[in-house]
Amino acid sequence: MGTVGLSFGSPTSGQGFDVATTVAQIQAAASAVENPWNTQLTGLKAQDTVFTALGTDLSTLTTSLQALSDFDGVFSEKEGSSSDTNTVSLTSAASNATAGSHTIVVNSLATTSAEASSTIANASDLLSGNVTITVNGKTETISADGDTLSSLAAAINSAGAGVTASVLTDSTGSRLSLQSSTSGAAGQIDASGSTLSDGGTSIGFTSTQAGADGSITVDGTTLGVSSNTVTNAIPGVTFQLLAKSANPDAPVQVEITNDTTDVETAVNNLVNAFNAVTKSLQAQTGKDSNGNQEPLSGTTILSQLQSQISGALFGEAASGVIKSIDQLGITANPDGTLTLNSDTLDTAINSNFSDVAGFFQNTGSFGQNLATTLNNLGTQAPNGAIFLAQQQNSAQETQLGTNITNENALLATQKTQLTNELNAANQILQSIPSQLDEVNSVFDSVTGFNPNQQ
Repeated sequence: MGTVGLSFGSPTSGQGFDVATTVAQIQAAASAVENPWNTQLTGLKAQDTVFTALGTDLSTLTTSLQALSDFDGVFSEKEGSSSDTNTVSLTSAASNATAGSHTIVVNSLATTSAEASSTIANASDLLSGNVTITVNGKTETISADGDTLSSLAAAINSAGAGVTASVLTDSTGSRLSLQSSTSGAAGQIDASGSTLSDGGTSIGFTSTQAGADGSITVDGTTLGVSSNTVTNAIPGVTFQLLAKSANPDAPVQVEITNDTTDVETAVNNLVNAFNAVTKSLQAQTGKDSNGNQEPLSGTTILSQLQSQISGALFGEAASGVIKSIDQLGITANPDGTLTLNSDTLDTAINSNFSDVAGFFQNTGSFGQNLATTLNNLGTQAPNGAIFLAQQQNSAQETQLGTNITNENALLATQKTQLTNELNAANQILQSIPSQLDEVNSVFDSVTGFNPNQQ
């Protein structure tokens, strides 16, 4: 603790001294013990800020890697095309679809059963009787007493009868239309058992379209289809039948291909995310614009992050003909960042798609090894390197905070005690002149000396 030089002025002046200023000077010297604690605490909090930013960068890198290393990621994505989109239109190609070429001939389209009632002149007429609807062996009877055509249609739609009801109106009047909810032969409607009437006039139903299965030939095999949306003819592929093939000898060509565009985008994202981490680490090796050391400069955690991130790029992780990242067009620069040659990557993907996928996904592959490295370095509990460094910093910050709090409490107690003691001393100093006057007066009375007489 430093010393404080105090000046109380002339002891006989009676002026005393400034107690508050004196206490403040003494306290300032005493509180200097906290300076190294506060300096250390500031440094730890600066490290925390860097750790948070690095954690975010590593998380972004992990996410970009997962797009390539997960089995349901970009390598599983498929694209499809049809040589005649007026006849067959592809809807989707799922991850379980296999890349390849297929031929499709549409022999006939599936149709959906529909029936319509006889026409009534006034759609607002109140009806009576029942509508009995049978679809695929299931029969529903819906009462029509007191309904108009519109309210009857609503009642049918709410009944779950397996049909969709609507009212069709033209210049001749209105009729109730029933369309099966199930396409193909299995959705055939039969409403012939209805007793619907309009003011005593019977209303019958007639078939406007029979439900029938369609027929397609896929890669030489003829298949029946109950719907024009076909989901099971080519595994993982959904396509829509739009028209009967004009020429059975000229089938529609359907191509299922790997989605190489998304793979290329994902690799580019990985390179960019890796470079962001590398640059963040590099920024911690020097000094800031004021010439001060960066928060992690010279620390063990910085060396660990740099060495393990760099090492994960060049381990043994072959997959078929793909043995290293440079075969994907990824090269390391002198500063540790990566550069991607899109042409080289495109060639590798188009010529060795499965090996490129294995390079990221196989057990012991580059992708799996990098994922393990990132998990060991990030903010993941309980063993991530940054997580452990944050925990250590937190413990030190807690102890430093406790030290500072305890010291401040001690200084507060000392301030009160010191103020009381100095106030008492100040009162004594201020009383000295009056005490001297009393002594002189006693002396004069004893000796008879009067300084005012000549």
